[in-house]
Amino acid sequence: MKTIAILGSTGSIGRNTLKIVRAFPRRVKVVGLAAGRNSPALRKQIEEFRPRWVAVGSEERAGNLRRYLKEKNLKTRILSGEKGLQTIAENPAVEEVVLAVSGSVGLKPALAALRAGKQLALANKEALVMGGELLMRTSRKSGAPIIPVDSEHSALFQLLKGCRREDVRHLFLTASGGPFLHRSRQSLRRVSPEAALAHPIWKMGRKVTIDSATLMNKGLEIIEAHHLFQMEADRIKVIIHPQSRVHALVELNDGSLLAHLGIPDMRIPISYALSHPHRWGVNLSPLSLSDLGELSFLPADERKYPALRLAYAALRMGKTMPAVLSVANEVAVDAFLNRLISFPQIVELTDRVMGRRKENPPVSLETIEAAADWAREESGRIVQDWR
Repeated sequence: MKTIAILGSTGSIGRNTLKIVRAFPRRVKVVGLAAGRNSPALRKQIEEFRPRWVAVGSEERAGNLRRYLKEKNLKTRILSGEKGLQTIAENPAVEEVVLAVSGSVGLKPALAALRAGKQLALANKEALVMGGELLMRTSRKSGAPIIPVDSEHSALFQLLKGCRREDVRHLFLTASGGPFLHRSRQSLRRVSPEAALAHPIWKMGRKVTIDSATLMNKGLEIIEAHHLFQMEADRIKVIIHPQSRVHALVELNDGSLLAHLGIPDMRIPISYALSHPHRWGVNLSPLSLSDLGELSFLPADERKYPALRLAYAALRMGKTMPAVLSVANEVAVDAFLNRLISFPQIVELTDRVMGRRKENPPVSLETIEAAADWAREESGRIVQDWR
């Protein structure tokens, strides 16, 4: 019986993780949960799974939840804020942490989990983008493994198990192209948040869905892949694959391509992250090759998707620049969802913030946090200027 904590339990990854828990009640037990805002869903999860600890976004929400649980005679301990996430992540009773919170808030609990020797099932892109060097260094020091949950990185993680690094020429991350694949960049000035959130294949959280529409999600994944697999920027490529059945490819030195195929369902990489190095028999319909039909691949044009250019630039500059990229994009996506800026301005704002950054010190938790604070403030000023 493996004990786990799910940080971000009411989001898409968190809910799918709980589906796996329900399917394998004798193999995995939830002892910790965390959620930011969705109190009704969290209350139902607490009543069903009876975790020992729960963290919420603020002390006000924590007080409300304590009163509710007292009425229900439930003994779950309620924590709050950033400290609450870290407390659960490093708790001795937790064997594996599923990090599914969205945004830069994921960095500190990721570090806390790794320092405490916990296996980290990583679904939060921003933690590895902002602090990849720090997280990987901590993982090596403590011996705590990082198992990627993103479908693309999970696929690469599995494909590379049979490869020597020196035999690999390129890694390919596939991208669906999002809802605007066949539209020109010039036509996107007036698209609504609702249109950008209408992903044709995947059901994801709001932030990552917008990132999928700009292809910033692939930009962040390039940086993640660099850290996870110790690959240089020019060996990591992005290719558009609208059907989302091939999740990643590895090109070897002899020209061979290894591909990972599967249905687009996040329960597969989640279950692998929980069961690794084994595989549980998840009750899902397998990919039918005879019914598959056409598989198409298109180049990811950086002129149409400038977010990719920014990600490569941030990766090559290194140090704290990926943190600036990540936080500026985070603020820009929020501004777009609140109708304060247009869709193309998400990437334009991120580009402008990166261009204004004059300092780029070596990575530490303090320098990452300072760069993130600066990027958040600078992004906010630009949003106000553009309104």
